[in-house]
Parts: sequence; structure tokens; C-alpha cells
Amino acid sequence: MPKVTYHIVEHDGGFAYRVGDVFSETFPTHDLAREAAERAAAEQRVGDATTEISYEDTQGRWHVETAKGGDRPDTDVEEG
Repeated sequence: MPKVTYHIVEHDGGFAYRVGDVFSETFPTHDLAREAAERAAAEQRVGDATTEISYEDTQGRWHVETAKGGDRPDTDVEEG
């Protein structure tokens, strides 16, 4: 099973969480960024119905993939 790690980092004058090379929106405090990362990580672990998802990569290209509802990754939240 894949593992996804959310990293809490300083970003754009505040704090954000980062997964790979992708940053969340900026939060004014570290605690708010961590709370948002923990919510996102928890939601990602929840199984659901199979659905299509779309996302933008670091080069600005959009992708559409099928996400199997029961195929959920392990997640965690770390500093930096």
C-alpha cells in the first residue's frame, strides 16, 4: 500500500503543507497548517465509492484518473 506524507513547511509568508512538490494554500500559523494537513491526511484514508479524480501536476497539466474506493494509502503528517 502506498504511503503519503504531508510535510508542514514555511511558505509564502506563512505555513503550508506539502505533498511531494505540491503546496497547499498558505495559513497564517503553523498550528492551522498542521490542522489542515491532519484533516486532509485523515480524509485521504477514508474509503469511498470508485470515482474519477482530476488534478494539476507541477507543469500545469491536468490529469484524470480512476480512484478505487477501497484502495486508500497510509498517511502521516511530519515537520518539514
